[in-house]
Amino acid sequence: MFCSFFVSEKMSSQIRLRLLPRARCLFDEPVQVKVDGLRSSQMVTVRARATDERGVAFSSSATYRADGGGVVDLERDPSLGGTYTGIEPTGLLWSMKPATPHKRFQRTNAMNPHVVKFSVEEQEEGGRVLAEATNERLLIGDGVSRKTIKDGNIRGVLFTPPGEGPFPAVLDLYTFGGGLSERRASLLASRGFLVLTVALYGHEDMPKAIQVVHLDYFEEAIRLLKKQNGVGSNDIGVISMSKSADLALSIASFLSGVAATVWINGCCSNVMLPLHFRGKQLLPGLRLDVDKLIPPKDESGAADGRKVLRDPLAEENQAALVPVERAECVFLFAAAATDHNWDSGEHGGGGGAAPTEGEL
Repeated sequence: MFCSFFVSEKMSSQIRLRLLPRARCLFDEPVQVKVDGLRSSQMVTVRARATDERGVAFSSSATYRADGGGVVDLERDPSLGGTYTGIEPTGLLWSMKPATPHKRFQRTNAMNPHVVKFSVEEQEEGGRVLAEATNERLLIGDGVSRKTIKDGNIRGVLFTPPGEGPFPAVLDLYTFGGGLSERRASLLASRGFLVLTVALYGHEDMPKAIQVVHLDYFEEAIRLLKKQNGVGSNDIGVISMSKSADLALSIASFLSGVAATVWINGCCSNVMLPLHFRGKQLLPGLRLDVDKLIPPKDESGAADGRKVLRDPLAEENQAALVPVERAECVFLFAAAATDHNWDSGEHGGGGGAAPTEGEL
């Protein structure tokens, strides 16, 4: 199925920019970008533009040479310059950069689609727009239900796939920071998982900041998740990222009913804030060494925090290590090798090297 496309009066009616197999798709689905109707070997620039929910603009571009038939196909042809080079079928999506440096793309509400506007232009600076197309990338699939949760201490959103189930259940700890993000949870539900994503602070009537993390909150969230209609097992999965990754390890180690844990770019120790459970401290917080923050080296203002977190394996810090040997679940660890926020390979207990694809 070909997407619909728009051609203005100022554009050539013979040039088409197509998004295949369709222009409306889920956020995590690839889209094939093709341009036809160009001259043989014509050089063009293909651009993508989007705006997040805060109004921050993101964009990408790539230069292509049409083949003898006047066709550019991003699945086949290499980018000769721009925000990426080489054959990258989805390069225009992953290489988008913010107009304001270091702004992170934000799309938290699953009901708001991510709209990307593609264009093909003459290569010259300020070149004429030859064709355009719009890609609507949905964060929630057809038939997935969204329910706001305000139950006891729990504040979050529940996503349920269409049908009667049973469904595997997942607790999504997308971010430790204040507020709530629905993007990953809604996409998982679109793939057949029943997902509860929860906020820990900074959301609605919750405290704006916290000094202690209480594991009781996650025990309550797991009980709530297991009570939902359509849950297919007594055991659930936990998916996490960054600071919430060490919380996921603690959930798997100290609480029952966890069958699988996904840890993304986290630490093997309880970081920063002490962890309490039923009125007692389980783990102290692994402290930061702010003197090791590498200040910005250019006008970008970006500091390097890879060495700020103290060595979790050093003898003096081992009280904060999460005792994962207590866990009775399967783990998946994924660490980025070039994260300048912290060194996930080293902090994950990998001795300073991120795991390879085979190790994951």
